[in-house]
Amino acid sequence: MELAGLTTLLAVAEKRSFTAAAASLRVTPSAVSQTIRALEERVGVRLVQRTTRSVGLTEAGERFVARLRPALADVQGAFDSVAELRDGPAGTLRLNLPRMAFGRLIEPHLPAFLAAYPRIQVDLVLQDSLADIVATGCDAGIRIGETVERDMIAVRIGKDEESAIVGAPEYFAARGVPRRPRDLAGHECIKYRRSSGEIYRWELTERGRDIEVTVEGRLTANDGEVMVRLARAGLGLANVLVSFVEDDLATGRLVRVLASYCPPFPGLFLYYPSRVQLAPKLQAFLDFMRARTMRRPARR
Repeated sequence: MELAGLTTLLAVAEKRSFTAAAASLRVTPSAVSQTIRALEERVGVRLVQRTTRSVGLTEAGERFVARLRPALADVQGAFDSVAELRDGPAGTLRLNLPRMAFGRLIEPHLPAFLAAYPRIQVDLVLQDSLADIVATGCDAGIRIGETVERDMIAVRIGKDEESAIVGAPEYFAARGVPRRPRDLAGHECIKYRRSSGEIYRWELTERGRDIEVTVEGRLTANDGEVMVRLARAGLGLANVLVSFVEDDLATGRLVRVLASYCPPFPGLFLYYPSRVQLAPKLQAFLDFMRARTMRRPARR
């Protein structure tokens, strides 16, 4: 009964509605209300604030749910691990990843993975900013290796990446070609806004030394694909991953400059919080991706 109360509270917290929570749990709204009331009596404080217009958590409810999410994820993982030992990899695999990782790495291999593991469901949480995968109930995340926290287990599933500074041929015809990083000061650069709101300073290497260049330009975007489209239109220089523009470079729609100042760096890693009891569904996904994307799998 207490476990039912906890899952009901979590559903209410996520849906912000008794009716929507009831639908997800396949019970009646009155049953949700009674369960929440019983849980509040059990803990001795009000957890949910309900008005005629909205449903929200109290301060106590927010604290309680913050601890509850990862705990219930562990409980669900325990059930899944038992079922998987009996029947093979199964259950819902929840992954947190940026949009570029989905389009460039996961999407091409997803049909084959689903066909190979028909009992695994994949829940993709697309989020460009770094997230606490435990707090958000995800099994694992995918990010560029250098951004992964050191307390995570990170396994490489993508090849080395490179930044590419690109522009349209007509842009260079009108504005000239930068030969050194300091030449960027005379160019229209498309700036990238991070999820934090900070404008990205272009990271380059000059004479073996890492440098950061503050670029100027009238256009700012928070999406790599948009930046590529703006560059194609001749509106400025974009600094994006090479994998974003391989086709454009091959066809000549875009031209790359300053390549010698953009050395390769470790690509995408799948990361998770602990080696203990790695769920078979996650192990299956990890092995599958490494086999398809890495000739020489590398672990850090």
